[in-house]
Formats: sequence, structure tokens, C-alpha cells
Amino acid sequence: MTGNAINKSRLEDLNTTMHGFVERGEVPGIVTLISVNDEVHVNAVGTMTVDGAKPMRRDTIFRVASITKPITAAATMMLIDDGKVRLDDAVEEWLPELANRQVLKSIGAPLDDTVPARRSITVRDLLTSTFGFGSVMAMPGTYFIQQLIRDGRLGGDGPPHPELTPGTDEWMRRLGALPLMYQPGERWLYNTSCDVLGVLVARVAGKSFEAFLRERLFEPLGMEDTAFSVPAAKLDRLPGIYHFDHESKGLKSFDNEQKSEYSNPPAFESGAGGLVSTADDYYAFCRMMLNKGVWGGERILSEASVEAMTSDQLTPEQRTGAELFFGNHGSWGFGMGVDIQQTEPWRVPGRFGWDGGFGTSAYSDPKHDLVGILMTQRMMDSPQPPAVFENFWRLAYRSIEG
Repeated sequence: MTGNAINKSRLEDLNTTMHGFVERGEVPGIVTLISVNDEVHVNAVGTMTVDGAKPMRRDTIFRVASITKPITAAATMMLIDDGKVRLDDAVEEWLPELANRQVLKSIGAPLDDTVPARRSITVRDLLTSTFGFGSVMAMPGTYFIQQLIRDGRLGGDGPPHPELTPGTDEWMRRLGALPLMYQPGERWLYNTSCDVLGVLVARVAGKSFEAFLRERLFEPLGMEDTAFSVPAAKLDRLPGIYHFDHESKGLKSFDNEQKSEYSNPPAFESGAGGLVSTADDYYAFCRMMLNKGVWGGERILSEASVEAMTSDQLTPEQRTGAELFFGNHGSWGFGMGVDIQQTEPWRVPGRFGWDGGFGTSAYSDPKHDLVGILMTQRMMDSPQPPAVFENFWRLAYRSIEG
């Protein structure tokens, strides 16, 4: 526990600012959660849809996109705690599709211009997103491999599409048919590693990824609304999701809440971005991590695993080319970002968490014993945080007294 507390009048400034984003039509609705020393404040503003009157609710179920990644990493670390796998184990025993890799001579090389991988891919490589394959941050058509990623529905080249993604074994087959972009351990690359981790967890555990998460994380933490799909009885709590249309200068529907891609269990349970959740559910996960693996007096994850997940695990060389994601303030632990330099008041060294491309943000700060969660329904236009994110974090930290 720290000596910090929440200043209620400053918290109202945050709530007023969030209202402003809704009133200007930048987002239909917002749910914010701020917690310091277990004192939790939740605020819901706006509506569930652009053209609807149904108000945003505290228990709205959001498509949380890439803040799925820390949960996937935690599941992997549970297997390590159990002694089922080790960080430096080669993964090919469970993921034979990733054995005997070929590696492009350069990112822009033709797909047959390769050299053999210098070593096997390890669990650590997947947790640090350095196994050699990931999202290509370039204009479509820049590199040969981009179109194959898109054609294979392997993800990372745009927002998630659960209905279009192949089943797990076929997804792995398609991934295994492509060369790596870099040697294992050489370079941080976004997204794909966490999808592979989800498959690894399922195969090691001998059950579906969601079944493992439910048994080991969701049920112990009381995360009743977190899953890879929304059942019919809860669909009234799923909001619309939108992207900014530059022609009309307004918000355009991406996934209809009544015929959502998330209304049926997906063929592929994406560890990189497939979960739906609520602010309170995700808070339980964040608070467990901030409590060094303990929730409700019960140990969920070992303290050593939490420490590893939330510590900088990359070398400067591995971060090369990742400035779009990390700037000069951040790096990567296991499945999540970690702040290593304070370039803004809210970027405190040791703070950990991540953002989601569907308009979600969740970070925990051990120094201030703070958890902050922002959930909206507007897709991010780029890896850079939108204005609502920066305003939320600036005012969240301004609301702390101590």
C-alpha cells in the first residue's frame, strides 16, 4: 500500500473531459476505472451506439483487442509455474509447425531467398515477441510477405476478424509455411507471438485456450464476462464498434452489435486480441498483477512470474524499429509494455500494461498503487494513442494525491 489517495474534485475533471469527447462525437461512449489503494471509481458516459439512446453501462462488454496479450502471457507463466514448460525450452515439441525454420535474408526479400534459422524458437522468444515473425509496419504491398499474411488470415495486418480466421491447426499450418522475417531472438515484432502462445497453452494443457483461461484465471478472479465470444443472453451489453471515416468525417460501423462477429465462439481463440471483457473484470486481472500474483488471499501466479512479466526483457538491439510502439519511454516485458523512462507525468518507470486497437487501455503502476482502465468503442487510427487516451492518463495521474 502507498500513501496515495484519489482527489475527488480532480476526478470530476477527468469525468468532465470524458463527457467532452462524447459530446463532440469523437466516441459514442466511454467507461473509465481508476483505482488507488483498492479504492475504485468507475464512470460510464455516453451511449452504446452512435445512433442509439441506450446508455453506456459499467458492465458493458467491450472487444478489448490487444489488452488480451497480458492475459495470454499470464497463462503461459502459469504453465511455467506448474513446471510444464520452461522459458528456454524449444517450442517445437508442442508446435512442430515451427520446427526447422527458414529466415528471409532481408524483410523485403522474395520468399525463397532464405537462410536456415540459427536456432530453435523458445518459449522466451514468444513471450518477448522476438521469435522472428509479426506485424509488418509498412504500407500494403511494400514487402512480398505482407500479402501472404493477409491471404492466410494470420492477423496483425488490421483489426481482428474472428469469423474469417481459420481454426487453430490450419492457422498454425499457414504460419509454418512462411519463412521468419528475422532470426529467433533478433528483433521485437508485434502481435503474432501472442497468438502462438495461445496455441502453445492449449496444446501443453490438453484443453482449449479458453477452457484453460476460465479454469486458471477467469473463475478464480471472478471474471464472469471475459471470454472469446458473447453469449446470446449478454448481447444487449455488447456495444457497437466504429472507425473514423475520412470521407464522411464521421464514425462508421465496423462490427454491428446485433450481428457481431463476437456473438459465436471463434474457430481460433486469439491470444493476441480475441477477448471481450468489462472494466471490472479486467480490473481484477490488473489488481492481481499489482498484488504480485495474489487475489482475494489466494495466489494465482508466482511473484517471480509477475516480476518477469513486468520487467524490461528486451535489449536495445531487439527494440530496433519498434519506436512506433515504444517511443523513447517504453519497452516490453512478457506479453505487455513496460515504461522505462518518464517522458510524461503518467509514464512512470515500472508502469506496465498495454493498449488495444479497438479503443482500450489498461495499465498498472506499482509506485502509486494505481490501476487505470479506459474502454471505448472507437478503433485506433494508428499505433499512436488517440487524444482520449492521453487525456485519460494525464487526468488520472492528476487525480492522485500523496
